[in-house]
Amino acid sequence: MEYITVQDTEIPVLGLGTWRMRGPECRQAVRTALDLGYRHVDTAQAYRNEREVGAAIKESGVDREDLFLATKLDWSNRDRASVHRSTQASLNKLQTDAVDLLLIHQRNLRTPLEETLGAMAELREEGLVRHIGVSNFSVERLDHARQLADAPVFTDQVQYHPFWDQRDLLEYCRIHDVLLTAYSPLAHGGALGDDLLRSVGTRHGKTPAQVALRWLVQQEGVATIPKSTSREHLESNLAVFDFELTDREMRAIRRPSRARTAAHFVRGRLS
Repeated sequence: MEYITVQDTEIPVLGLGTWRMRGPECRQAVRTALDLGYRHVDTAQAYRNEREVGAAIKESGVDREDLFLATKLDWSNRDRASVHRSTQASLNKLQTDAVDLLLIHQRNLRTPLEETLGAMAELREEGLVRHIGVSNFSVERLDHARQLADAPVFTDQVQYHPFWDQRDLLEYCRIHDVLLTAYSPLAHGGALGDDLLRSVGTRHGKTPAQVALRWLVQQEGVATIPKSTSREHLESNLAVFDFELTDREMRAIRRPSRARTAAHFVRGRLS
């Protein structure tokens, strides 16, 4: 595993996403990932799986201090009281005294952003949250959040893969020492059948998925959290640190397409 240092904190550049994982499947996937060496796990209140994630961590025997654990506020939990109450509920489900990262998940215009960030900063002061972050924020919205926040914004978690361009956001994050965390790094499955990724993978003895993940983690300031439930895929996703893409390959792989991203998203939700 490789690590990246952001705001004097080391974090694994590759973690496990748990979106759409539920029940025993989620518990087993997280346990398997931890057994394989994953030390970065991402969940959310909206995923309704924090209890399973917490149980898997406890069963794994992994030292809590060796694990980077993130969760996110549901869209309805944005006022000060709800932030405090829901975060404590998340900690109880996760069976931990603190999370390493608490993020604002979906946008909510009913509660001022300043109030939500202020409550998150209070949790950080109390030691219940080590870092705060945001998800799905544009450059402008991230900049606004950073100006409002009483604590440093650690990451912006966004969709990022070869068919979805985030160069402007990544440049901003690099300048301000903010991590860009890439979710849906395999383009909702679209990367798996991509001819260019397959061709590049053949040259390196890797799969299209491994090439897509390598393309992300090879970029300065980027971490990624692919979702997988099978042991085979969890192992495969980890095997991206023994090769390096050329500059030419890195440029060629980036092919932004809103239409392609939308099509892959729809197919992924239907599968």
